[in-house]
Amino acid sequence: MRSPARRAPRRRRLHREGTAPPRRAAQPQRPSVSRAGRRTRPREVVTREGGSGNSSSVIKVAAAGDIHAGGAGDKRFAAVFADAAREADLVLLAGDLTRHGEPRELDALLDAARGIEVPVSAVLGNHDWHGNRCDELTAQLSDGGVRVLDKSSAVFDVDGTSVGVAGVKGFVGGFPDSALPDFGEPSLRRVYAETTAEVEGLDRALAEIASCSVRIALMHYAPTSATLEGEPPGIWAFLGSDRLAGPIAEHRPDIVLHGHGHMGVFRGAIGDVPVYNVAQPVIGKDFEIFELGN
Repeated sequence: MRSPARRAPRRRRLHREGTAPPRRAAQPQRPSVSRAGRRTRPREVVTREGGSGNSSSVIKVAAAGDIHAGGAGDKRFAAVFADAAREADLVLLAGDLTRHGEPRELDALLDAARGIEVPVSAVLGNHDWHGNRCDELTAQLSDGGVRVLDKSSAVFDVDGTSVGVAGVKGFVGGFPDSALPDFGEPSLRRVYAETTAEVEGLDRALAEIASCSVRIALMHYAPTSATLEGEPPGIWAFLGSDRLAGPIAEHRPDIVLHGHGHMGVFRGAIGDVPVYNVAQPVIGKDFEIFELGN
């Protein structure tokens, strides 16, 4: 949500093998920090309890949000995406791909995405909407081989394992004790209606991937306040909405990924579904690697 000018992009190496609590142990948590100031959290391992498919394969996903392309860090993208492709079977981008929503800001990112062989899928974020050129951004990303999801889903075949991704931007609205109502001025009710459309789109997209062996929900705005701890509570209503949690609780995807909350925490949960804030300022590196296995 904050202006990307506040972050100074730096090269971060992807972390190697490690262990992490299983799915039901997911709790809000900040990653540890080494004396050099680099995040030292190991790779996140997510156990798919009673997964929807019969595959026993481990699927590796590289995820990040709030990349904010279009600045001095663009020259790093080729190496960063190449590193991610060596580590993962699928790359997911959780919105805010650009700084101001200008198509030219995507040039280096798309060059990097074209240079790898693993699938790349993305949702847009509020920064991408700022220039009011989302149709152009979506077309540009699609032409560059990036599958853009907007209240829609995609299924990827990873060595015989079906990986379904349900993607929405999400929207504002708040959480218990700070939620925007469907009441009052037409302008306020239009905000509520836009969130409703995102919630309904997420519900449909999750239903579309119900039979996939691995199911991932990808969005920009937060569906729970658990991953916003550290952000000023006064702005939580602009960082997400717990209305997005309804379809997640009903369909129970294996993992939920979002961005947007730059000062939030990495790990949360909706019921027993793990939720991760993969905004780059939170993960402290270029991509977070998740291992999803039975």
